[in-house]
Amino acid sequence: MIRKFVGAVAAALAVLAGLWLMIAPFALGTQPENADWTNATQSEFFAGLGVAVVGLVGAIAFVLAIHEELVVRGLVVPKPRASAEPEPEPVPAAPQASSAELATLLAPLVEALREDLNTSRGGSHGERRQNGKASLVGVEETR
Repeated sequence: MIRKFVGAVAAALAVLAGLWLMIAPFALGTQPENADWTNATQSEFFAGLGVAVVGLVGAIAFVLAIHEELVVRGLVVPKPRASAEPEPEPVPAAPQASSAELATLLAPLVEALREDLNTSRGGSHGERRQNGKASLVGVEETR
């Protein structure tokens, strides 16, 4: 947390240094009034602009990191975002089916899949392979 704070202060100082570089030629009188910008003025101004922009981006990043750290620690509660659409009401959960009921519901599907596997595997030699003799519903009920 201290490193983030120090980084935010350093970035804010970079913004101030960049702003000073931008106004220094005019404040110190090295740029003549009512004249085109000299090469020195242009280089100081645009270097200061670059430093100020990088410092501003850094300051914003450090402030957001500090805010995130405070939220994680529970010291700051984020505001809920206002949405245009109202939140849908929670739908009550459907009652859970027992394993015997599920086996009864899925038995026809399993039998159809078993028949499909038996016909596709035995198609080349005319043989049909039996995977099991008992139905799955009977196996499930005897558990």
